[in-house]
Amino acid sequence: MKALPTIFKGSKYSKALYMDMLALLFELLTKIRKEGLMSVESDVDSPENSPLFSKYPTIMADHHIVEFLTDYLRLMVSGSMNAFEIENLMDNEIETHHHEGELPVHVVAKLGDGLPAFGIVAAVMGVVHTMESVHLPPAELGILIAHALVGTFLGILLAYGFVGPLSGLLEQKLHESSKMFQTVKVTLLASINGYAPAIAVEFGRKVLFSTERPSFSELEEHVKGAKSR
Repeated sequence: MKALPTIFKGSKYSKALYMDMLALLFELLTKIRKEGLMSVESDVDSPENSPLFSKYPTIMADHHIVEFLTDYLRLMVSGSMNAFEIENLMDNEIETHHHEGELPVHVVAKLGDGLPAFGIVAAVMGVVHTMESVHLPPAELGILIAHALVGTFLGILLAYGFVGPLSGLLEQKLHESSKMFQTVKVTLLASINGYAPAIAVEFGRKVLFSTERPSFSELEEHVKGAKSR
């Protein structure tokens, strides 16, 4: 029930949101490269009070992605895990997030699969009622049979015309939300493996869908504007 209202809202995962995320990652990784991992400890422990995070209110509004980012930055600060261990942990968390998001998708899909059966039941009940009225003139029997067929029609129409597409939209929104986690994952792993912040952010940019992916120059200009704020 909580997932259904999101179907009728536009996607929040726009190009502007991804550009903010990549700009935040660039600033965090640049600070780490210049001042060391311990320099971001206060930002990670209290992102709501961080001057870096506060510049990106659209990112702060999504507590799931903020928690994901700060958790793995905290692991990087601890220095006790290598890139392979962190990548495996990230994959498991993203898989768990995806599995939880699939629950409402499957529920709505199952509802759609069951509607034609309800239509058949309605049709059978209508036919039974028609058989009880065989003494009526053919014109009236035709009306009763038409009423019975309406049940089948409604079941198929609701299943494939309304409920089925709703489950498809929920699945699409799930994939959109997972893409943000994958962007953070690829960027942080590139940084752990020794790439410069600009190259690490480029790794994250390449993960995005083409409809939301900013060009290299667009992202560069956005990062410059964010740093000047």
